[in-house]
Amino acid sequence: MKAVHIAMMFAAGLGVAGQAMADEALAKAKNCMACHAIDKKIVGPAYKDVAAKYKGDAGAVDKLAAKIKAGGKGVWGEIPMPPNNVTPDEAKKLVTWILSQK
Repeated sequence: MKAVHIAMMFAAGLGVAGQAMADEALAKAKNCMACHAIDKKIVGPAYKDVAAKYKGDAGAVDKLAAKIKAGGKGVWGEIPMPPNNVTPDEAKKLVTWILSQK
Protein backbone atom coordinates (compact mmCIF):
# COMPACT_ATOMS: atom_id res chain seq x y z
CA MET A 1 0.00 0.00 0.00
CA LYS A 2 2.83 2.39 0.84
CA ALA A 3 4.44 1.69 -2.54
CA VAL A 4 1.19 2.59 -4.32
CA HIS A 5 0.97 5.86 -2.38
CA ILE A 6 4.58 6.74 -3.21
CA ALA A 7 4.02 5.90 -6.88
CA MET A 8 0.93 8.12 -6.98
CA MET A 9 2.80 11.04 -5.37
CA PHE A 10 5.66 10.61 -7.83
CA ALA A 11 3.27 10.58 -10.79
CA ALA A 12 1.53 13.72 -9.50
CA GLY A 13 4.91 15.45 -9.23
CA LEU A 14 5.76 14.50 -12.78
CA GLY A 15 2.44 15.92 -13.93
CA VAL A 16 3.19 19.28 -12.31
CA ALA A 17 6.74 19.33 -13.65
CA GLY A 18 5.48 18.32 -17.08
CA GLN A 19 2.93 21.16 -17.05
CA ALA A 20 5.61 23.71 -16.15
CA MET A 21 7.83 22.42 -18.95
CA ALA A 22 4.91 22.47 -21.38
CA ASP A 23 4.21 26.12 -20.62
CA GLU A 24 7.86 27.02 -21.11
CA ALA A 25 7.65 25.16 -24.41
CA LEU A 26 4.57 27.22 -25.30
CA ALA A 27 6.50 30.43 -24.53
CA LYS A 28 9.29 29.25 -26.82
CA ALA A 29 6.85 28.16 -29.54
CA LYS A 30 5.08 31.54 -29.46
CA ASN A 31 8.45 33.34 -29.66
CA CYS A 32 8.05 35.01 -26.26
CA MET A 33 11.61 34.05 -25.35
CA ALA A 34 12.97 36.26 -28.14
CA CYS A 35 12.27 39.29 -25.93
CA HIS A 36 11.94 37.76 -22.45
CA ALA A 37 13.95 35.40 -20.27
CA ILE A 38 13.09 33.80 -16.97
CA ASP A 39 15.77 35.52 -14.91
CA LYS A 40 17.10 38.50 -16.88
CA LYS A 41 15.82 41.46 -18.87
CA ILE A 42 16.30 41.19 -22.61
CA VAL A 43 14.01 43.58 -24.51
CA GLY A 44 11.15 43.01 -22.09
CA PRO A 45 11.30 42.29 -18.38
CA ALA A 46 12.45 39.01 -16.85
CA TYR A 47 9.56 36.71 -16.04
CA LYS A 48 10.73 36.58 -12.41
CA ASP A 49 10.36 40.37 -12.24
CA VAL A 50 6.85 40.19 -13.71
CA ALA A 51 5.90 37.52 -11.15
CA ALA A 52 7.26 39.67 -8.31
CA LYS A 53 5.44 42.80 -9.51
CA TYR A 54 2.06 41.04 -9.76
CA LYS A 55 2.39 38.79 -6.69
CA GLY A 56 -0.88 38.88 -4.78
CA ASP A 57 -2.78 40.66 -7.57
CA ALA A 58 -5.99 38.64 -7.95
CA GLY A 59 -6.71 40.15 -11.37
CA ALA A 60 -3.22 39.64 -12.77
CA VAL A 61 -3.98 36.58 -14.92
CA ASP A 62 -6.79 38.24 -16.85
CA LYS A 63 -5.00 41.61 -17.05
CA LEU A 64 -1.72 40.14 -18.32
CA ALA A 65 -3.42 37.66 -20.67
CA ALA A 66 -5.22 40.59 -22.31
CA LYS A 67 -1.91 42.46 -22.57
CA ILE A 68 -0.24 39.45 -24.24
CA LYS A 69 -3.01 39.33 -26.84
CA ALA A 70 -3.31 43.08 -27.47
CA GLY A 71 0.24 44.27 -26.76
CA GLY A 72 1.12 47.27 -24.66
CA LYS A 73 3.75 49.71 -23.49
CA GLY A 74 4.66 51.95 -20.63
CA VAL A 75 4.61 49.59 -17.66
CA TRP A 76 8.19 48.35 -18.15
CA GLY A 77 9.54 51.16 -20.31
CA GLU A 78 8.92 52.78 -23.64
CA ILE A 79 9.63 49.79 -25.89
CA PRO A 80 6.21 48.39 -26.83
CA MET A 81 5.28 44.73 -26.71
CA PRO A 82 3.47 43.90 -29.95
CA PRO A 83 0.23 41.91 -29.97
CA ASN A 84 0.82 38.17 -29.92
CA ASN A 85 -0.94 35.53 -31.97
CA VAL A 86 -2.21 33.37 -29.11
CA THR A 87 -5.61 32.05 -28.15
CA PRO A 88 -7.17 33.31 -24.91
CA ASP A 89 -6.43 29.89 -23.35
CA GLU A 90 -2.78 30.02 -24.45
CA ALA A 91 -2.44 33.55 -23.06
CA LYS A 92 -3.77 32.42 -19.67
CA LYS A 93 -1.46 29.39 -19.65
CA LEU A 94 1.49 31.63 -20.40
CA VAL A 95 0.56 34.11 -17.66
CA THR A 96 0.01 31.35 -15.12
CA TRP A 97 3.46 29.96 -15.94
CA ILE A 98 5.06 33.43 -15.83
CA LEU A 99 3.51 34.21 -12.46
CA SER A 100 4.84 30.91 -11.07
CA GLN A 101 8.46 32.03 -11.59
CA LYS A 102 10.38 32.78 -8.41
